[in-house]
Amino acid sequence: MKLHSLIQIRGSLPAWATLTEATFPDMKALDMLPIETGAFYVMDRGYLDFRRLRRLQENQAYFVVRNKHHVRLRPTEDRKVDKSTGLRCDQTVRLIVPGSRKAYPYPLRRVSFRDEVHKNTLVFLTNNFEVSPLTISHLYKRRWEVELFFKWIKQHLRLRHFFGHSENAIQCQVWSAICCYLLVAIARKQLNLNQSLYQILQVLSVSAFEQIPLNQLFANDVPSVTTFKPLETPLLGGF
Repeated sequence: MKLHSLIQIRGSLPAWATLTEATFPDMKALDMLPIETGAFYVMDRGYLDFRRLRRLQENQAYFVVRNKHHVRLRPTEDRKVDKSTGLRCDQTVRLIVPGSRKAYPYPLRRVSFRDEVHKNTLVFLTNNFEVSPLTISHLYKRRWEVELFFKWIKQHLRLRHFFGHSENAIQCQVWSAICCYLLVAIARKQLNLNQSLYQILQVLSVSAFEQIPLNQLFANDVPSVTTFKPLETPLLGGF
């Protein structure tokens, strides 16, 4: 099975998730995605589908998605960029292929960024023309936080091995893991704990049957270990 998840900036929590078959195309998850006006949805190129991106545009939401090489675009405006920052271009473009242009008739913004660390040039498409091109690049960089979230729940919430192999058994285990993550994150926020999510989870796992208030359970100060940084934008990803 495949988990699609929307990570919300407010507390780095899953705001929406759905389970599908492993063969389910990533882009079709956008049909089920709840849209919040004014929010940024940052996605990998597996979600590049212009008919579905049009739904975000017409609901006054913003997207940042990595472009694919075969997409044909015609520049209509070029803006100057500071190439010392890694930026290579900031353009207003339109789709050329009639089918794609019919699916998405609006102008797009193309931002190109050179990653000198990995020697790779990344091209992004967005419908936001207000923020700086460097901000667009930084937004996409934060998309990696989705992968860290998936890695965290697989490592710490027993999702590497399943207790059953039926659809119902797998769904129960995955949803239980997500609920566990949410409960730990909520407890950390409400009690203003300094411990990391992993440390809180470890304490709870050995104290599950102790009748003691949570604030007393974590009264002893345990050094904080950062698992991942808070997100700065809603993100969409899948594995």
